[in-house]
Amino acid sequence: MGSLSVEVNLPFKPEPIDNDVDFYKDIESSALYKMLPANAKEYVKTSPHLLEYLHIFPVNTYGIPLFLSELKKDLRTLEAPNLIYPVNETTDVHILPDPDDVRNFYIPIEPSFLHSVSSLLPAIETKLIDLIDGLETDPTTDKERADVIKNMLASVAVIKPANVDISTLTKLQETGSKSKLVTFLNTDFTAQKKMKSTKKSKNVPITPDGKIILTDIEYRAIEYLLVRDKIDMGVLKPFLSDPYIEDISCDGVGPIFIEHKIFKGLKSVIEFKVSSELDEFVIKIAERIKRPITYRSPLVDATLPDGSRINIVYGTDISRHGSNFTIRKVNEIPMSILNIIETNGLDYIAAAYLWICVEYGMSLFVSGETASGKTTLLNAITTFIPPENKIVTIEDTPELNVPHRNWIREVALAKGKGEGTGTGGEVTMFDLLKAALRQRPNQILVGEIRGVEGSVAFGAMQTGHPVMSTFHAASVEKLIQRLCGEPINIPKTYVDNLNLVIIQSAVKRPDGQTVRRMISVNELVGYNAETGGFTFVQMFTWEPITDTFIWTGKGSSFLLENKIATMLGIPDSRKAEIYLEVEKRAKILERLHKAGYVKFWDLFHMMTKIKKQGLLTIGS
Repeated sequence: MGSLSVEVNLPFKPEPIDNDVDFYKDIESSALYKMLPANAKEYVKTSPHLLEYLHIFPVNTYGIPLFLSELKKDLRTLEAPNLIYPVNETTDVHILPDPDDVRNFYIPIEPSFLHSVSSLLPAIETKLIDLIDGLETDPTTDKERADVIKNMLASVAVIKPANVDISTLTKLQETGSKSKLVTFLNTDFTAQKKMKSTKKSKNVPITPDGKIILTDIEYRAIEYLLVRDKIDMGVLKPFLSDPYIEDISCDGVGPIFIEHKIFKGLKSVIEFKVSSELDEFVIKIAERIKRPITYRSPLVDATLPDGSRINIVYGTDISRHGSNFTIRKVNEIPMSILNIIETNGLDYIAAAYLWICVEYGMSLFVSGETASGKTTLLNAITTFIPPENKIVTIEDTPELNVPHRNWIREVALAKGKGEGTGTGGEVTMFDLLKAALRQRPNQILVGEIRGVEGSVAFGAMQTGHPVMSTFHAASVEKLIQRLCGEPINIPKTYVDNLNLVIIQSAVKRPDGQTVRRMISVNELVGYNAETGGFTFVQMFTWEPITDTFIWTGKGSSFLLENKIATMLGIPDSRKAEIYLEVEKRAKILERLHKAGYVKFWDLFHMMTKIKKQGLLTIGS
């Protein structure tokens, strides 16, 4: 990622700052530092550039921001949030209210935030190019590449000690021995060589041995920018590092917008002002993920190195406001079913019912609109799959994260990415699903059913392979219509091979807050040839007024009584015991929750122990 002139459009007029103050050396002598609360002082000691930001921030107008180490859900009720929280070891974020807009401001505070070092970068990069020409081997990880850049910068630049004149510095300079450095790929230094060698850069102070003299602040800013733009994802780094962000979008020339888990829709102060700059940026993103984009092939749907999904549309021919991109972030640690219960996405009884159904091989679809939480819920349900099972996941972009050891993860390849596979350079979801049937899995998980792979999925269900997937439909009726229509074309008599349909939705609460809820759980019972309709029984339904879940199907579950109880050899006279098993498992989940086994992996390990202890045997 090359350095681009993306603009920072601050929503306030910066206060004047004393350029002679060294915020890396004179922190405790600052009058503003002395005014900060104790936890804020700890923040700025580790991030001196944060103190510098506070000096330009109009504290008299807005007040000193609240400093938080983590964000709690109750912060959603703040009408005018003015707070700062860390996203990683180098960057903090300031949430600031905008009285004139429903979207508040999102201000990333990076080491390079307040310092325009663009005039120094050409001279630095020219020297780095000269070093690269003589290097030998390639590091294999981004961390190794970052270390190489830091080592190279240390060999071409020197920090001017505080209160030392530049002319005196040459006498203090210790040349030292040059460490052996290695080359690396995935940076665009070499591509810049011709341009840098012909570009006239600002006169910069240098030592007699040719090292560029920088202040402490300049050195840290340049080091951060080189790693951010050459190794990481450029200006997107703060957004991708923020665990509270769900979606990042740039609609064209203008600001980057985000969807925040706590503060919902926010607008960033980071803006693209020129269409050509935005075009160059999306080209570099596409190159970074090895999915080149051109005017002839202007669309990319791919995965970033951290697993986030990105969609790019390139050029003004099809995007009138300029190139645009949208990133759906993935959680490093998947949400567990208990995490979802904490958000009131469903309750213990509904989760326990799903637990039994999944454990005993029922096929299910989680269906709903875009961004309704379908994949999140499907992933959480995977902890209910018996730990000894073999699982195959099939996706076009990898999102599912299964806790089982015996897991085959397969990802479709776009045309031109699969040469040598015998499929004409393309491996589709359809191809992978057919291959999965030969791998003898206990469960097949499909990221999303939307085309001809649906017919193979239903064929797998018919042969006894439980299939779990997501689907785009807002009701059971619409799901069946889509399954039986183009391009999936499932015969109506096959549809009841699908046992369960969970309808998931993003709904508005009376207070205006958008929340994700499991609207209903439905059992597909069968197809009525006379009426041409389908029989399905609603097991659970969400009550919007009380925001609770009602077990409407208690005592009338076709799956529990006629499939699972029969599978377990429970006689008709005792089939009602299966409902007691649901309640027992609900209590187990509640106890695990109270005991603190909430995280995805912790919950799976405890459920595995419970199974080994024989506590899940029906009737125990």
